[in-house]
Amino acid sequence: MKPIPFDPKTDIAPIPFDEVHLDLARKMKKSGLQWKPHVGCFVWDPERLIETESPFPLRVYFILSLPRFINIFGSAENVAEKLIWLPTWYQSRLIALRIGIDHTEVTGLYKTESFPAPGDDLSGIYRLILEKLRSG
Repeated sequence: MKPIPFDPKTDIAPIPFDEVHLDLARKMKKSGLQWKPHVGCFVWDPERLIETESPFPLRVYFILSLPRFINIFGSAENVAEKLIWLPTWYQSRLIALRIGIDHTEVTGLYKTESFPAPGDDLSGIYRLILEKLRSG
C-alpha cells in the first residue's frame, strides 16, 4: 500500500511545526536539551539521513516505532544525536517544570492584547526553555 502524504492545503496539521520551531529546537539541542528517543516524539531530520520521505512537511517524523529508527541509526543514542527533538506543547510544559521555569512565565505567553496565533504558543515556550538552558 502506498502511503498518503500530509497535504497542508487540506489536512489539519497535528502539530504546528514550521521553520521557527525547527530553528528553536536546533538551538535548544545545542544549548543542552537532553532527550531519550521514545514512541510519541516528533523529530526533525535536517541532514536528510532518513531515506523514506516524511509524511509531514519539512522532514518532520513521528516516532511510532522506535525499533524502526534504531534500525536506521544503529542505536537510540544515535537517534538522539542525529535527529532533533521537537517537543509537543505538553512535553514542553513538562520540560519547563523540570528546568525550573515558573508557571507564571508560561501563562505570561497568553497575557497579551491578542491570543497567540496557532503555533506561537509552542514557539513561545520553546523560547522560554532556550533562555533557561542558556542562562544555566
